[in-house]
Amino acid sequence: MTRRAFITGLGATAAMLPYAARAQQRAMPVIGYLTGASMTGEAGFKQGLQETGLIEGRDFQLEHRSTAGQMDRLPAVVAEVVARRVSVILAVSDSFALAAKAATTAIPIVYIGGNDPVRIGLVSSLSNPGGNVTGVTVLNVEIAAKRLQLLNEVIPTAATIAAILDPATPNLEIDTESLLAAAKALGVQVHILRAGTSAEISAAIETIGQRRLGPVVVGPSPFFNTQGKQLAAHMVRHSLPAIFQTREFAAAGGLVSYGGSLLDGYRIAGTYTGRILKGEKPANLPVQQVSKFELFINLNTAKALGLNVPPTLLGRADEVIE
Repeated sequence: MTRRAFITGLGATAAMLPYAARAQQRAMPVIGYLTGASMTGEAGFKQGLQETGLIEGRDFQLEHRSTAGQMDRLPAVVAEVVARRVSVILAVSDSFALAAKAATTAIPIVYIGGNDPVRIGLVSSLSNPGGNVTGVTVLNVEIAAKRLQLLNEVIPTAATIAAILDPATPNLEIDTESLLAAAKALGVQVHILRAGTSAEISAAIETIGQRRLGPVVVGPSPFFNTQGKQLAAHMVRHSLPAIFQTREFAAAGGLVSYGGSLLDGYRIAGTYTGRILKGEKPANLPVQQVSKFELFINLNTAKALGLNVPPTLLGRADEVIE
């Protein structure tokens, strides 16, 4: 066999190798997974990646980086991921996405958030994001009014409703506007308290209980997401009906949870990450909006609070926890 024929044969053999085998010959792409603490959506994220034909360990690696509920660590955590030169960054929350965008214009960023990404400066438009950021919003801010309405259905006699918001989130102003408008439409007063630490959460709930400010709406926040059990425990201790955005809150003893489907959000983020790893650009992938919303009601908590949840509301629930 001549040298030229031998080289040609090698080329033909390489071309016949399956995609996975060729991928192993190259450096395996790494996805930097940025989150506050919980990894509850990871299964949905991997499902989305599988829908694009990519399997962990064969086609990509996940590297988790968490602030462990300490948002002051966010800049350092983001800097670590950027320095690692990962192939794609998954940013779980608007705050993480904004920090990642500020740190790099070169690494593609897929985010899962709850805010209007145009208003907070993540993307140029939903249909044409531009730049290196795209992702999915679960519309948590836009449905703040819906949470207030759900509390009003359970306790229609409440003349006042309290709201706890995280001052560190980029959606603070939007949350405030939405809650005030919803309260005005329902004919109730809303008292807004701010809490950015565990101690401030305890103090806010103590104040609501002592002043009898009524049932409580807990605003969306990556920090609050790490405090679901603490929030629920405090609400139960002070006999306060409350609504939050994730099932974990209701499962921990909170009264109601309502929000966009996190599983769907993570799955969509996974498909986008897979498409980017295969060569597509974030700028050309429109920001998607989760269209499925989930309602969870803890009936045991309702009974302990002496509340009769309307049968129509129970019938609409995705899950009644007993």
